[in-house]
Amino acid sequence: MTSALISGDRIFLRGLAAECIIGFIEWERRVKQTVVVDLELPVDCRRAAATDDVADTVDYKRVAKRVQAYIEASEFKLVETLAHRLALLLLEEFAIEWVRVSLNKPGAIRNSRDVGVVIERSRADLTAAAAARL
Repeated sequence: MTSALISGDRIFLRGLAAECIIGFIEWERRVKQTVVVDLELPVDCRRAAATDDVADTVDYKRVAKRVQAYIEASEFKLVETLAHRLALLLLEEFAIEWVRVSLNKPGAIRNSRDVGVVIERSRADLTAAAAARL
């Protein structure tokens, strides 16, 4: 078990907005829409607190930039697909043990503030996805 799992420390990023093609209705395939992402990532803050060095933690600015770039380049039909693929990307590129992704489309449903999904993925999901590609 890693020290981040034992400590329960987390880095979170809330309300990160990006524009992308998302949706399965014809008009949604032509117009970029806003999606909003919240992330939760495990990290053992003790080492970073002791060294005061970003190299000893997950650099949330790098995470935010990567998430925005990925979303803006995507053209998925379902928020479920975008959230899942984003989670796998974060697991792979940032070598974290798990990630919680909340992804929503504000205003997608009339009379509702937003609609979306919350998923959790782990390194086991990354391994399974890699095996499925073989």
